[in-house]
Amino acid sequence: MHQPSPLLTDFYQLTMAYAYWQLGKHEQEATFHLLFRRHPFKGDFALCAGLGSVISLIEHWRFSDDDLAYLASLSNANEEPLFNQAFIDALGKLSFTGSIDAVPEGTVVFANEPILRVQAPLWQCQLLESILLNFMNFQTLIATKAARVCEAAGGDPVFEFGMRRAQGPDGALSASRAAYIGGCVATSNALAGKLYDIPVRGTHAHSFVTAFDSEPEAFAAYIKTMPHQASLLVDTYNTVEGVKHAIAAGRVLREQGADLLNIRLDSGDLADLSIKARALLDEAGFQNTGIIASNSLDEHVIRDLKSQGAKINVWGVGTHLTTAYDQPALDGVYKMGALKNAEGEWTPRIKLSEQAVKISNPGRHQVRRYFKNGEMIADVIFDLDLGLDTLPKCTSIDGNTVVTLDDHDATQDLLEPVFVSGKRVQPDRSIHHIQEHAADALRQFRESKTTPYPVYLEKTLHDNKLALIQAMRA
Repeated sequence: MHQPSPLLTDFYQLTMAYAYWQLGKHEQEATFHLLFRRHPFKGDFALCAGLGSVISLIEHWRFSDDDLAYLASLSNANEEPLFNQAFIDALGKLSFTGSIDAVPEGTVVFANEPILRVQAPLWQCQLLESILLNFMNFQTLIATKAARVCEAAGGDPVFEFGMRRAQGPDGALSASRAAYIGGCVATSNALAGKLYDIPVRGTHAHSFVTAFDSEPEAFAAYIKTMPHQASLLVDTYNTVEGVKHAIAAGRVLREQGADLLNIRLDSGDLADLSIKARALLDEAGFQNTGIIASNSLDEHVIRDLKSQGAKINVWGVGTHLTTAYDQPALDGVYKMGALKNAEGEWTPRIKLSEQAVKISNPGRHQVRRYFKNGEMIADVIFDLDLGLDTLPKCTSIDGNTVVTLDDHDATQDLLEPVFVSGKRVQPDRSIHHIQEHAADALRQFRESKTTPYPVYLEKTLHDNKLALIQAMRA
């Protein structure tokens, strides 16, 4: 796919970059962190996704001649050029020269802990803010939704069927990618299949049936053209009769050395109809023919259908997955944590608010995950410049709880180097590897006995934060 232009950003990123450049401040090194404040879908976790898209973006991040010509055409309120030519020429030579550390895709993450750390010249950090949030927010949201749906399906395959309802072609492709990371086994999106090596699946539409004079004629035509791709949609007219017609088509397939793979239910009482369809299929000797269900499914509907004893083998989930229907945005933010001064020392920066949750954490952060007997027990955010003790004292995000993590047997630092001094250092990870990592991470999280899962600030970081808050308010 064509890589997005650096112009895919909020306009104020460009005006801030221009101000930094005019003031000679643009090359001052800064550290920013990307995180989200609340778990999506009123849940207790998120599944990190989007880093693959970020990597591709950074590797191709260049202003084209057309981009620069557009910027040169912009005017200020006095009808003068908004940006001077020297700045535009500087943008024409710009590429990413900083470092990025990130949580690997498919890792279970939690509110208020950074999933991406960018350390680079100030104007580069600023110009990248909006697109980084766009990639990470959306794909993390969809991967998390997919994980919830797949968990509800209880091991049954889940197909992502949402392209036609997704928010534009970019949304559809990103959703397909993220849904596969979250556990879906296939997509209906053929371009996503090509670009990301995701298996593609589908049956046929009601229009195929109505293109013929009768349902039996339509089924006969379909199996004749694709005998080894025989999945038939049975609810165009009458579902029970449609199942019977599919069985008749299945008998013809068997005479040709093929078989009826699946039927699909797309309307009505899916629990009742699946039970009736299963009985008809089994009685006719089609015990191995699967039943695919679609029609406005999500994790809540799937759990309800399973509780009713539905005989559904495969779940086709579309709109509610690719649009994150019940929470269409992740509240991810990108905040400056530190700025390097003229002496080359990192100085912490903080953003204040009347809302405690919106007060940023100062410093340059890493997240360390603690384990006991293979189980996750806590995450600790610490400042790289302050360090972390072997048995750290920690404070809850709200400051109300102080603990010492003195009972663990393993740790893992979550933010891993991806780019160093503008050069990529992380090898390619296939989407299949990422999906396997996500499945392991989700299993490990669900086996954790700590609920809700705690995320702490290392106490020195917390104390420094309080001191900085007091100093800034004074």
